[in-house]
Amino acid sequence: MNTKKIVLLCLSLYLSVGLVKAQKATYKIAKLKYNGGGDWYSNKTALPNLIKYCNRNLQMNIHYEDDVVEVGSPELFAYPLVHMTGHGNVLFSSSEAENLRKYLISGGFLHIDDNYGLDKFVRSEMKKVFPELDFVELPFNHPIYNQKYKFPNGLPKIHKHDGKPAQGFGIIYEGRLVCFYTYECDLGDGWEDTAIHNDPPELREKALRMGANIIMFAFTTF
Repeated sequence: MNTKKIVLLCLSLYLSVGLVKAQKATYKIAKLKYNGGGDWYSNKTALPNLIKYCNRNLQMNIHYEDDVVEVGSPELFAYPLVHMTGHGNVLFSSSEAENLRKYLISGGFLHIDDNYGLDKFVRSEMKKVFPELDFVELPFNHPIYNQKYKFPNGLPKIHKHDGKPAQGFGIIYEGRLVCFYTYECDLGDGWEDTAIHNDPPELREKALRMGANIIMFAFTTF
C-alpha cells in the first residue's frame, strides 16, 4: 500500500472514531423501580420513543435506551430525570424515601405518570418523601407548559381513565419544582409504539410534545 493510501486510511479511521465520540450520549434517563407489587415496568416502548423524539426535535443527546434504577439505590443520583409509572401498589421504605428526597433536593427531577390506578398509592408514598409538602396543581402559565411547545390549557388528555380532566400536580421544594405528577392524562401511553394503543397521530404528537417539555424543563431547571 502506498503512502497516500495509508494517509487516507488513517484519516478515515480518525474521522470515524471522532464521529463515534461526538455521538456519545451526554445524558441518560431512567425508569424508577419500586416495591409494593405495582407494575413499575409498564409502557416499555414509551421512554425510548420519547428520547428519540427529544433527540430529533430538541437536538438533545440522550442515550437511546432508558435505564432502570431502584428507589433506594445510590445510582439514582446519576440521572437528571427519573420516570415513574404503573397501575397498582407502591411502597417506599423509610430508607428509600430518604434516598429519593436527597436525590430531589440535590437537583434531581421525578416525573410520575398515572397509568391508571396509581393515584392513591403514589400520594401516600410521596408524603413519606416530603411529609411537610403536598402536591399542588400547577397553573397553566407554569414554565413546564411553556417550553418549546406551548400548552395554554395544560396537559393533553390522552386516554379516558375516569373521564376527568387531565391535571398536572407538582411538589415544590424551596421554590423549585422537583416532582411533576401527570394525572388522568396517560402521557406514557401516548409515547408508546403506535400499534400498542392505536392512538391517532395528532394525539401521540401532543403526548410527545408534552413529554419533551418535561425533559427540557428537568434538564434546564436546577
